Amino acid sequence: MFDINKVDREIELFIFDIYIAILKIKEVSSDFNSVETLLYDFRSWDSVIREFEIIGEASKYLLRDGLIGTSNRRIVDFRNQITHEYFGIDQNIVWQIIHQKLDDIETIILDLINNIKNDLKLELIDSFIEDNKYLDFVVQSLNTLKK
Repeated sequence: MFDINKVDREIELFIFDIYIAILKIKEVSSDFNSVETLLYDFRSWDSVIREFEIIGEASKYLLRDGLIGTSNRRIVDFRNQITHEYFGIDQNIVWQIIHQKLDDIETIILDLINNIKNDLKLELIDSFIEDNKYLDFVVQSLNTLKK
C-alpha cells in the first residue's frame, strides 16, 4: 500500500497536492466577481493564499526533479513572496494568476498525472478521494482522472 504520510514523500504526491490546491482555488474564487470582494472575505482570501502556498511549495520538488521547466520557477517565487512578505501581497496579481495562469498550471499538472503508471495513479486517486471525501468537487474531479 502506498503510504501517503511517508516522510520522504514520493513526487507523485506533490503532483496531486498541486492539483487539489488548484481545484480549491477555483472553487473558492468562483464565488467572487472581483478581487475586492474576494479580499474582503477574509476566510476565502486566506484559503486562496494558503492553496497558492501549497502549489509553490510542492512545485519546488517538481522543479528539483525536472518534471516542470525552469520557466515555472515563478510559481515557487510567488509562494515565497506570499509566505515571507504577506504584508506586500498584491491582490490584483493574485486575481490575475487565478484568471489567467491557473489553467496553464493545471494543464501541466494533468499531463504529469496522466504520465503516472496507471496502477499507482489509481491508488493515489483513491487515497486522495478518501482524504477529501467531504469535498464533492474534489472527489468528482479526481474520479474523472480514473478514466
